[in-house]
Amino acid sequence: MTSLRTLPRRAWGALRRYAAAPVRALAWLKPAEPREALFLIGLAMLFAGGRQVYPPAGWLLAGAVLVWMHYMPHWAVTDNADLKFACFATSPAIPNRVWNFFSEVLATFILVLVATALFSKRVAPGGLAPGLGPVLVGALVWGIGLSLGGTTGYAINPARDLGPRLAHAVLPIAGKRDSNWGYAWVPIFGPLVGAAIAAAFVHYFNVT
Repeated sequence: MTSLRTLPRRAWGALRRYAAAPVRALAWLKPAEPREALFLIGLAMLFAGGRQVYPPAGWLLAGAVLVWMHYMPHWAVTDNADLKFACFATSPAIPNRVWNFFSEVLATFILVLVATALFSKRVAPGGLAPGLGPVLVGALVWGIGLSLGGTTGYAINPARDLGPRLAHAVLPIAGKRDSNWGYAWVPIFGPLVGAAIAAAFVHYFNVT
């Protein structure tokens, strides 16, 4: 079993591999400001190397495009640009980057930890009944949303926010607002950190 002491080194190696395509793309694009850089990193993750790096974001990007098409007649007659944005990406109830980030870390930590415990031999030595696992995980996500989701809209998955936010940025949505790229790092890196902490917790306490 991998030692807990090797986790930072392994995580750094994975980060270098996964970040290679976005960094190469940014080398010649030279974004003018941080929000442009984050936008371009998202595009690079999806298209420069996204098929092996982050396929869920690509699928959610496609889903967001279908949402845009489904509500096509509604965009022009809806005045509230914030409601239009809410169809695609998350926003905090009270903007505070530090505590918004903590909220995403905490919610994702609970998701990964409890989901792992549900399938562990300690909870179900003989394994869960067929078809029960998805129901339990769905109930877990629902419970996290009801209890912890009000602060940030609970992305708890970078793909859930990144793909739809990109769609909102590039699609010609009538009367839309900006895509709030200054906040986008929170629902991307918050879940990554929360999942990493949960993985270390599971490994250290042998929650399997």
